Amino acid sequence: MSLTKQTVVDQITVQENGIILYREATRIMEDGIQLSQTYHRSSLTPGQALTNIPANVVAICNTVWTAEVIAAYQAQLAAQQGA
Repeated sequence: MSLTKQTVVDQITVQENGIILYREATRIMEDGIQLSQTYHRSSLTPGQALTNIPANVVAICNTVWTAEVIAAYQAQLAAQQGA
């Protein structure tokens, strides 16, 4: 009997304003059979630091977060705070 724990990013969503949502699934496996699964959801805003973020999520952030997307997000945020 061999128990293992796997953590994988099983869902990544890019919102219109550049926010990235991702879900990590943690699976407990016994001899290749899944015994349980839990989820953890996270979000990232354009321009946010990417320390300790899974590599596949970082790759998408680096693709989506152009200078224009970051500037538009910051402008949107400033408009909301000024309202």
